[in-house]
Amino acid sequence: MQVKDKIFIKQKVISPPLALAPMAGVTNHPFRYLCKEMGCGLLVSEMISAKSLLYQSARDTLLFFAPEERPFAYQIFGSDPAEMAEAALILEARNPDFIDINLGCPAPKIVKGGAGAALLKEPRKVYSIVRSVVDAVKVPVTVKIRKGWSSLDKQGLKVALLAEEAGAAAVTVHGRFREQMYCGKADWFFIEEVASFLTIPVIGNGDITSAYDIYRALKETSCAGVMVGRGAVGNPWIFKQAAALLAGAKTYHIPSPQEKVAMAKRHLHMMVNFKGAKVGVLEMRRHCASYLKGLPGASAARDRLHRAETPQEMLTILDEFKTLP
Repeated sequence: MQVKDKIFIKQKVISPPLALAPMAGVTNHPFRYLCKEMGCGLLVSEMISAKSLLYQSARDTLLFFAPEERPFAYQIFGSDPAEMAEAALILEARNPDFIDINLGCPAPKIVKGGAGAALLKEPRKVYSIVRSVVDAVKVPVTVKIRKGWSSLDKQGLKVALLAEEAGAAAVTVHGRFREQMYCGKADWFFIEEVASFLTIPVIGNGDITSAYDIYRALKETSCAGVMVGRGAVGNPWIFKQAAALLAGAKTYHIPSPQEKVAMAKRHLHMMVNFKGAKVGVLEMRRHCASYLKGLPGASAARDRLHRAETPQEMLTILDEFKTLP
């Protein structure tokens, strides 16, 4: 099967066909910027509550995106079609390239409110939500789904088909049931099944941890693109590496320990400038530990990083890795 090098979503072109998954507390502006710099084709915001937009309580840092991040999608979640449409209009005024609807988040606090993956149990409601948003905005509307709620409630394909019927321009499919959360293996056979039934682009998601995973997914399935989530945390190079393979290279650059530390420090500076020292340090604990993963002394450093309270403490810990071979 020929390897794809771009996605066409209505009038928009995503090249390379690689997307960064929306992850709460992770895919904010600094991290998205670094992933874009490394060749990610499509960036998506963290999940945004429709109600928070309607009540004007959404944080400015959650809504901010830079021109360099294009093509860019806002992702919204909610359970009421009218509220979702109104929220999409508010976001469209900020001039994104896409509006994405979350139909797959497994977090208890999201599904408890009838949003995210809870909607997989209500396919007709999914149709109403997607239709309402599509009718409200001019930008393309996409959706992100899971395989279904549980192994006893396999409605993922039906939801995907109804989303297409309602006017969705593309569907991203995560190959797990909600009951699995992030455990077990993602079912790429199911993702391929969805891709074979839909006429709109399908983007596969789940268990993508290396550039070779991306290459194989695009070569061996009908997916138009691949979305990377946890595999990009601490490893924004994955997009550059995958782009090299898609362009015909046999190998790709593997960052040295020094490069990883330098990227962690740069990311820390960007985060502190964007969110302030206190929040920046809290959110960088996970990122810094991921950058150091696999390096000598990483386990001990991770413990120290999780206790760090200031940017300088984090920088001191990172500087200890400077002399690694």
